[in-house]
Amino acid sequence: MEDYELDALKRITTRPPLKYRTLDVTPLTPVIGAEVEGVDLSRDLTEEQLTEIRKAFLHHHVLVFRRQHIEFEDQKRFAAHFGELRPVNPPPPEGDPYLLEIRTDSGANNVAGNGWHADGSADAEPSLGSMLHILRTPEGDAGGDTLFANMHLAYDMLSPTLRAMLDGLTAIHDGGLSLKGYTMPPDYVVPVAEHPLVVRHPETGRRLLYVNPAYTDRIPQLSADESRALLDLLFKVVAQRPMLACRVRWEPETLVFWDNRCVQHHAVYDYHPRTRYGRRVAIDGGPLRA
Repeated sequence: MEDYELDALKRITTRPPLKYRTLDVTPLTPVIGAEVEGVDLSRDLTEEQLTEIRKAFLHHHVLVFRRQHIEFEDQKRFAAHFGELRPVNPPPPEGDPYLLEIRTDSGANNVAGNGWHADGSADAEPSLGSMLHILRTPEGDAGGDTLFANMHLAYDMLSPTLRAMLDGLTAIHDGGLSLKGYTMPPDYVVPVAEHPLVVRHPETGRRLLYVNPAYTDRIPQLSADESRALLDLLFKVVAQRPMLACRVRWEPETLVFWDNRCVQHHAVYDYHPRTRYGRRVAIDGGPLRA
């Protein structure tokens, strides 16, 4: 490991732990993720609890709340404390417009999210984050984990020369890349957006690497060959560095809240032909800036 990589790791792993009055927060790894105890999401939370959850969210990026026996209305109420709810796009044919059902049937050949990605990065204003409440895990607790990667650290562990090269470059994110094999409504407009390769988190100001293989198509400032080579290199940063990630092992009635702006995730499909079911709600974000 190079000195600059070690320095990046040390900066994040030697951070002093945060203190909380109303929560118990246990990190999943030194670099990303934490389990939160002491809150019942079926009830109204106090302002102090919400303030401490926000603090933990910005520090750990992924929060895991277990044993949450809640209805979808409870989930939406909790999510609404962090921003406007984001309608599902394309909208469901019936039912709640904010409800995305995460359903894996026994005959599924693949599942959405089975690969590193950030939700909806092809949108002009990607979501702030998502909350997924898993109600049914694969029979026998066989597989179905989700990996989450810290894209602040992914950027910080690049060489100074490469970081300097990325400044000023953008990438085209094309929603059509992730829709191959799916039949969409005839009036559906495939989202396409251009974002900086390196963005600053809108709340913390920290830089992060913003590319993912599910949506990022090309770098318009480079030739096609150069763009492909650089993107492939950047995609491998997450795929080949397990130290960037935590692994959430789902149990029924677990809710996970992740920061879609600085986290990529990978829903591992290793439980065929078993089934899984959950409900997800997303929260509106804003434009991403360098």
